[in-house]
This record gives sequence, structure tokens and C-alpha cells, in this order.
Amino acid sequence: MAGVILPGSSAEVKFDISKLSGDNYKVWKERVLLQLGWMDIEYAIRKDEPPAITETSTPDAMDLYEKWERSNRLSIMFIKTKICSSIRGSVDQYTKVKDLLKAIDNEQFATSDKALASTLIMQFSSLRLTKAKGVRDYIMRMRDIAAQLKVL
Repeated sequence: MAGVILPGSSAEVKFDISKLSGDNYKVWKERVLLQLGWMDIEYAIRKDEPPAITETSTPDAMDLYEKWERSNRLSIMFIKTKICSSIRGSVDQYTKVKDLLKAIDNEQFATSDKALASTLIMQFSSLRLTKAKGVRDYIMRMRDIAAQLKVL
């Protein structure tokens, strides 16, 4: 992370987000969502699209729609800047940020649970206690792998 500033402060917060390349999906998504939250434009991810503005819309309804539309537009632009150009073509057609994130989730970027479980089991069974790393590190690594396996 480049830096962390307390919420509500006027300082800009920027996190080091590498471009989505296929093998960094999990970390990429966490950092993109965190950055959108710090930028206060994640509203369209959290809330469904409100009814479109009509002639009979109230000022509150208009403000809500404009807030959602701004959040949606800026979130899409930000996410697209964090995707490699070789991948961007498959996600360019989305106009709603929720649909864009769902498409990215469903693409080949999401890891297979079976493959991840297999990798974790191999790590768990091959992990050895060494004098250089110590007992504490060994136990912490075993607990981390076990926790990841439990989630799967």
C-alpha cells in the first residue's frame, strides 16, 4: 500500500494496484474495492440502480439517481484503467459496475476452488519445521493454510 490516511481526512489515499493480468485476481479485486471505498464512489456497487429520472421525479429521487450514475460511471472508468489491455476487450461492453465485476468474477481470472484446495493441501503436507524459521512461524503458516482450507 502506498499510504493510509484516516477516513474523513482531506488527503488523497492511493493504494498500489497492479493491473489485472489473470494471476493476481484475488489481491487485485480486494485493492480495487478498497480504493473505490476510500474514493467514496463505491455506491453503485453496494446499491441497486434506482428508477430512472422522469418528469414526475422528486428532487430527492433525482439526487439519488445522479449519485448512483456518477458512482457507476467513475467506478467503471477506474476499474478499466486497472485491467491489462489484452484483457480489457472482453469486459468493455459493460455499462454497469455490478455487471462488470460479475463478468470479471466469472471469467478465467477467478481461481478454481479445487485447484486452490489441492495446492493448499500440498503446502500443508510438505511444510516442515526448520530451525531457521522457528516454531512460531511454522505454527502460524499451518494455521493460515488450515483456515484457507476450512473456507473452501
